Amino acid sequence: MKAVTFTLMILFFGASVAAADPVSEFSLPDLEGKPHTLAPYKGKWIIINYWATDCPPCLKEIPELENFHQRHKDKDAVVVGVNYEDIRLPWLEDFVESVKMTYPVLRARPDTLTPFGAIRILPTTIIVSPEGELMGAQAGAVTAEMIDHYIRDRADDPAESAPSGS
Repeated sequence: MKAVTFTLMILFFGASVAAADPVSEFSLPDLEGKPHTLAPYKGKWIIINYWATDCPPCLKEIPELENFHQRHKDKDAVVVGVNYEDIRLPWLEDFVESVKMTYPVLRARPDTLTPFGAIRILPTTIIVSPEGELMGAQAGAVTAEMIDHYIRDRADDPAESAPSGS
């Protein structure tokens, strides 16, 4: 049931944000202050997770996202975490190390409008296809299984892989 809910949320949310090109507009500083875009991940599924250190569902899903990232990072997908709160950098760095997050962690202030629109609920996970197309989002926690299921469904869907005009 969770996978079905995730798919419906992605399709619903995706339709509401597809007008602009938020994927190419995405740029946030990493923990060293260097700008980070999605361009290096083209050709892979990109899972962008907005989260905060004081958000219990966010903390619960970090190991799920880490599990997914470790299994997919060298093949077909990556996770990019966006810390969406106003906290001091040293505290965030210590937190990231303590929970053993190995995927890239970027920073955004919660009063900043994202390229994907307003983030109203934490956690929120955005999915971008290997072609750079915004697929949508899930407001609320996700699991590695939910993401795996979503990607597997897209890979197995003949309509998704058929050349356009066929």
